[in-house]
Amino acid sequence: MINSVCVFCGSSDRLNNNYIEAAYQLGNLLARRNLQLIYGAGSTGLMGALAEGALHGSGKVIGVIPALFNTPVLAHAKLTRLEVVNSIHERKARMIALGDAFIALPGGFGTFEELFEVLTWAQIGLHNKPVGLLNTLGYFDPLLGAIQHARQEGFIYEEHHSLFTCSSYAEELLEALTNYQPPGGLERWLTRDA
Repeated sequence: MINSVCVFCGSSDRLNNNYIEAAYQLGNLLARRNLQLIYGAGSTGLMGALAEGALHGSGKVIGVIPALFNTPVLAHAKLTRLEVVNSIHERKARMIALGDAFIALPGGFGTFEELFEVLTWAQIGLHNKPVGLLNTLGYFDPLLGAIQHARQEGFIYEEHHSLFTCSSYAEELLEALTNYQPPGGLERWLTRDA
């Protein structure tokens, strides 16, 4: 049962407006579906657009931010709840704990790092929550290619490729996350059984 969705995304300001609009629409969709948004509490870039979309749809938005970033320039001032933590590590752990599902929107190093941490935690059995990529403008296509290459070269098991889903459409992605079933055989990574 999904009641909250944790979203990872970029905070950069100078972006193609299609990315901003997609983030806003996802936030609004989460609100319309009565799904609580968990995110990094930012007011800029996709982070700000995402939160605004949810808030304009009368949704609940929980932001988790390290004290270092809790400034008037970076932190969103109108969230349902703001949690201030001591470090980036605490922020990620708290967001993962609060989210019933995860979506990555386009972003930079931080977004990639959050996405791969949540996938790694699923890979080693620390959670079995669904993970999705909203592939606006094909942003994740090169990353998907790199993941496929790693799988072909034997660095990623076939079942691990099923730990996430990807779509260019927010509605379709949410449906896939709602219907997600964890892949079988994940323990093979630990046992090394064929």
